[in-house]
Amino acid sequence: MQSYQHRRSFLKSAAFGASAPLFVPAHVLGRDGGTAAGDEIRVGVVGTGSRARQLMNQLRAPGRLVAIADCYLKRMIDAEKEIGLELPKYQNYERMFEREQLDAVIIATPDHGRSLPCIRACQAGLDVYAEKPLTTYVQEGRQVVKAARKYNRIFQVGTQQRTMELNRFCCDFVLNGGLGDIKLVQALNYGSSRRYPGDRKLEEQPVPRGDDWDMWCGPTEVRPFNEKLQFDWMQWWAYSGGAMTNWGAHGVDQIQSALGMSHTGPRELWPIEPGSGKVAMKYANGPMVRFELGKGPKGGAIFTGSKAKMEINRNRFATNPEGFVLDAPSGEQQAKWEVPGWTAGPHLDNWLDCIRSRNEPNADVEVGHRSITVCHLVNITRELNRRLVWNPETEQFEGDDEANAKLIRPRRKGYELPDV
Repeated sequence: MQSYQHRRSFLKSAAFGASAPLFVPAHVLGRDGGTAAGDEIRVGVVGTGSRARQLMNQLRAPGRLVAIADCYLKRMIDAEKEIGLELPKYQNYERMFEREQLDAVIIATPDHGRSLPCIRACQAGLDVYAEKPLTTYVQEGRQVVKAARKYNRIFQVGTQQRTMELNRFCCDFVLNGGLGDIKLVQALNYGSSRRYPGDRKLEEQPVPRGDDWDMWCGPTEVRPFNEKLQFDWMQWWAYSGGAMTNWGAHGVDQIQSALGMSHTGPRELWPIEPGSGKVAMKYANGPMVRFELGKGPKGGAIFTGSKAKMEINRNRFATNPEGFVLDAPSGEQQAKWEVPGWTAGPHLDNWLDCIRSRNEPNADVEVGHRSITVCHLVNITRELNRRLVWNPETEQFEGDDEANAKLIRPRRKGYELPDV
């Protein structure tokens, strides 16, 4: 085994002195269907913001961090200090894929920059843990799923409530008829992101030293740098769908799970009150779901059945009448998610276990794609402010060219999604 310092010196010479990238055959790394012969799973990270650092801190054996990539050098240095490791650093994640002997990668970029490295990772033979929301528009999600399937990758999406024992129990309880026939599901009226200011443009600021702003903009239009764009990107439509695709990704994922719709989607969506942002939807063989609550469970929904009502939230639930459920997971199982590092540690463990076994992870890429698709559909319904008919098999709106045009976004040259 190379020493750490020797490996660092080698990487430096490979990165700056070699005439061609370093490639390692897939079979040496175990990428042709499993992990390498050693005990550890070598993990790289793309994106080193606050969420990525949480994941890095929560990655446990057999996972081992070996390299990080971020277009902003300072973010990587700050991440190293926070996690207490010195790692090879790359501003271009594709160089990391080429030059590091990785088995897997965690991708925790801003939303707009996530799908392309996910596909490139699959093409590089890496297993993937991608943060939610998986995408910023519907069609790129299908491309990500196709890549994971074509290259036979284990792909976990960061909707960690799929692994939480209490949430799994509650969703299964609803799915298996514990509440009786489900009559109605009520969820938060999660907000959408907003368009850029028109007359009141953001002030242009100098790009921080060591920050590749062009790369950060990725597939989107390159706008003058302003720290509000780079560090408060979730409020802007070019980069995110807002709260609807942030917390909504968790809430919708629980709805899909509890109703047995994890591999499909609704048939119809319509505005409840014009201008309110409230949207209702209905599955082909399911109850009405209404995104209408001003307060309520961010990480779930309220399910009204013929026998009782249940509110599912992150690692929490309540019923009306009280005490309706008697055999929920123990407090010990619930408590393990609420210690420091609780946000995703066991979900990462599930991913690592599946890398070894090649079994499907709890939040497989198809599941993550289907859940975030619902969030995108709600945002499109709000924008068009009319009833839409969705075909979850073809992933197209029926007879509506205007709506279908919103399933894809233009991508800047150099950041196109590859055909897979």
